[in-house]
Amino acid sequence: MTIPQISVFLENKAGQLADITGILSENQVNMRAINIAETADYGVLRLIVDDASKASSILLEQGFILTMTPVVGVSVSDTPGGLSKVLSVISRAGIDVEYMYSVFGQKNGQACMIFRVGDTESLGAVLQENGIGTITGDDLGLH
Repeated sequence: MTIPQISVFLENKAGQLADITGILSENQVNMRAINIAETADYGVLRLIVDDASKASSILLEQGFILTMTPVVGVSVSDTPGGLSKVLSVISRAGIDVEYMYSVFGQKNGQACMIFRVGDTESLGAVLQENGIGTITGDDLGLH
């Protein structure tokens, strides 16, 4: 049920994103989702790619510092209030969302959001109990 996410720690300097996306492109790694958070000193680039093992190996070889984290892809109705409904279900279950972001594109009128939570199994159970679908790596074309 979880999807592997790569978090790359970046210096706050020009060209870091271009370097990473260029390296991935040169090695035929396709991005499915991207998110960046920054502080005054560094940034954290979060990536969902079609081949996380390949991408992480390549980035490590290039000297980047990274971690792999399990995240949950959630199918969200691409209508007003779709995300609010999902977040309400998660909130009522007492599950804390550490962060979330969207995936490129949509399928069958459904957007896909990536959720990072402390307990992915509890989140999966709550979503299933409430008829909210999850997205698998196969749905995103991951290897």
